[in-house]
Amino acid sequence: MTHFLADDGAKIHLKTSGEGSPLIMLHGWTSSHQEWFPFLGALNARHRVYRWDARGHGGHDLDGKAAPTAQRMARDLANLIEHYQIENATAVGHSMGALTLWQYIRDFGTQALSRVCFIDQSPKLVTDPHWAHGIYGDFDEARSREMMSWLKEDFAEAVLKLTAFGLNGRAREKYLAGASGWEKSRAALRAQAAGPLIDCWASLTAADYRDVLAKIDIPAMLVYGGESNFYRLDTAQFVASQIPDAILHVYEGTDHSPHQWQRERFASDLLTFIDPGA
Repeated sequence: MTHFLADDGAKIHLKTSGEGSPLIMLHGWTSSHQEWFPFLGALNARHRVYRWDARGHGGHDLDGKAAPTAQRMARDLANLIEHYQIENATAVGHSMGALTLWQYIRDFGTQALSRVCFIDQSPKLVTDPHWAHGIYGDFDEARSREMMSWLKEDFAEAVLKLTAFGLNGRAREKYLAGASGWEKSRAALRAQAAGPLIDCWASLTAADYRDVLAKIDIPAMLVYGGESNFYRLDTAQFVASQIPDAILHVYEGTDHSPHQWQRERFASDLLTFIDPGA
């Protein structure tokens, strides 16, 4: 991997590959640049792909630098764009990556971007009596505080339970059955430094980007899981209604990572979105 230095001196690791117009891909919470590996075969032929390990992710030491808050990761993205002198980029954000993109647009605008793609995310994770489009539809302040206490007690298990005991019944069944995929995820989570990731989660759950959606003045594509662990269809429809002329794809039968369950379709949809005449 190569790296660039953020403006606070933090070393941000990333992979670059392919040739063509720039494509920046931002992974989800607790994930890494490897989230995007399955798509490189389709994307590298037409695009220069930038895949980072977000601050505090990928097993990289923060070395005493700032925590991975949404604001700091958005600034890191601005630093990446400046360092590589990127113009007219397509940016793709899954989950936390979508929140990072919304924060970036709030702080820096869309001047360096040509298109954006958001995957299975709500602009406000925590619900309240007037907002039911967050996690599960009923993840209120009390549940958010409970989740924080679980993260501090057993980080890996708390993350797994957040995913397992949501809206996707198959995830719950496989978690309770001790399926091998869940054990692999458990081991990967236990290998990561929990402290920065907990700080990150605190920042993400405090964020509210509902006001940003209407300010997105470049083409936007939305991809949501028809059986997302966290969000019902009305969340996808709300986001689509708020972003001017947004294109919405719902991948039926898929969870919070719809792009991973229908990889060929996602690559095709993304390439069509970026290069409609190709």
